[in-house]
Amino acid sequence: MGFRVWLVGFCFWVCFLFCGSVNSKGLGLEEDGFVRGRVLIDGKSAIGGIDEDFVCATLDWWPPEKCDYGTCSWGRASLLNLDLGNNVLLNAVKEFKPLKLRLGGTLQDKIIYETEDHQQSCVYLSRNTTELFGYSQGCLSTKRWDELNEFFKKGGVKVIFGLNALNGRQIASDGSAVGAWDHTNAESFVRYTVRKNYTIHGWELGNELSGNGVGTRVTAEQYASDTIALQNMVQSIYKDIEYKPLIISPGGFFDENWFKEFIDKTTQSLDVVTHHIYNLGPGVDEHLVERILDPSYLDGMADTFYKLHEILRNSPTSAKAWVGEAGGAYNSGHNLVTNAFVFSFWYLDQLGMSAAYDTKTYCRQTLIGGNYGLLNTTTFEPNPDYYSALLWHRLMGRNVLSTSFNGTKKIRAYAHCSKQSKGFTLLLLNLDSNTTVHAAISYNRTRRLHHKHRSYNHKPKVIRIPRPHGIEGEAFREEYHLTAKDGNLHSQTMLLNGKILSVNSSGNIPSLEPQYVNSSEPIMVAPFSIVFIHMPNIVLPACR
Repeated sequence: MGFRVWLVGFCFWVCFLFCGSVNSKGLGLEEDGFVRGRVLIDGKSAIGGIDEDFVCATLDWWPPEKCDYGTCSWGRASLLNLDLGNNVLLNAVKEFKPLKLRLGGTLQDKIIYETEDHQQSCVYLSRNTTELFGYSQGCLSTKRWDELNEFFKKGGVKVIFGLNALNGRQIASDGSAVGAWDHTNAESFVRYTVRKNYTIHGWELGNELSGNGVGTRVTAEQYASDTIALQNMVQSIYKDIEYKPLIISPGGFFDENWFKEFIDKTTQSLDVVTHHIYNLGPGVDEHLVERILDPSYLDGMADTFYKLHEILRNSPTSAKAWVGEAGGAYNSGHNLVTNAFVFSFWYLDQLGMSAAYDTKTYCRQTLIGGNYGLLNTTTFEPNPDYYSALLWHRLMGRNVLSTSFNGTKKIRAYAHCSKQSKGFTLLLLNLDSNTTVHAAISYNRTRRLHHKHRSYNHKPKVIRIPRPHGIEGEAFREEYHLTAKDGNLHSQTMLLNGKILSVNSSGNIPSLEPQYVNSSEPIMVAPFSIVFIHMPNIVLPACR
């Protein structure tokens, strides 16, 4: 039965691909105006691998006074004042089972920690334009740290904590931060955390101090020395504890020369290399949507992923690459863009592209706060990207498959072995406003991914591969079609298979149910829509 299921489906795809009217670039226009195309998947072996909990989000320190371009979008979303008792917040976190949360941001390098060894009164971050980053020093109290950890335990959160890396340094006349890191206060805080039996997945040093830095900078040599000091400190404190947290650094923007020197000097000390992404420009920019929907602009990030991947590949380090913070548009994003449906095109494309370059974890700025939160800052209601992230988390497995699309440059295509079966899951993003695409799937051997993200006009030769093994049962696939309410890209309401997604009166996250489609039918991708396709009945060699 399994063989018959596979054979019927495969024969259909072959017929659909090669018997239809397709032009020299693989694009065929049917009489009713639909465009035909094909997804090409190399199922022989994986090109990369992601963590099981690849999807990560951030919580920041910004107070309500944080305003950008006349808009104050943070409200009470800071680590210091977030309502941890909100039921929607807790339910949203629980759905990921688990969710990595990176605690940090610009002001982490202005935070001191109240501990038994540091009993001065805890003061709140306050606006002061004469100070670095425009704020005075703030404090995390033991009481608040206890409250946060109670929430993390309830939600099943994996915590990555960003430590203040500027303690002990002076700001030189050229704007750089000089001197060694003074980890006295951080060490006291880590010891308190261990005594309380709080589990920390990773300790990260500093925020955006690499390369030219943001506000100030630290040389790669000094930062490497400080990271080694962090590792030594953590090893000493955790020496009698079986579970050892990750050592993570530098949490800044990618600078090729700086990162190479830093990685070369921390080969025995570093577990994770983190970098940040705000490639769309400032939140006030009027061309954000235009860039999000431009395939060539989206491809621009491939060079960063490739270069970091190559540095790590050519280094003796065992460290892995993470995106430690990514909000797309800096200075808190843009209301009704970075918190609206249209941003899922950028976000999911980032997840797909970074995974293809062996990025293990991707942390979205933010879980809540600013204009780029997965949750609404005021109501805690999930924004569209929350559902996009949740579907990725549930459907996209660890093994990444080389994937491309022939037919139109406006389709972005990514595939992974499935998280739910021995099959695979395909993600298609249609950036076109008018064109519906009928897509077929072809399995072939293609060249391995290199620094060009993909070539849409390339027509690889189809080579026979061993027959994928079908699973006993009907020939069906599961589809999740995501669209904006009323077709409005600026809508903060997302539809799944035509039904509005929203929490119920109890604050529960809605179930995300697929529609079942006969596998002999082409995949239909509507204009400005996103589709996850789970193919449980096709088992590729890379997914066995």
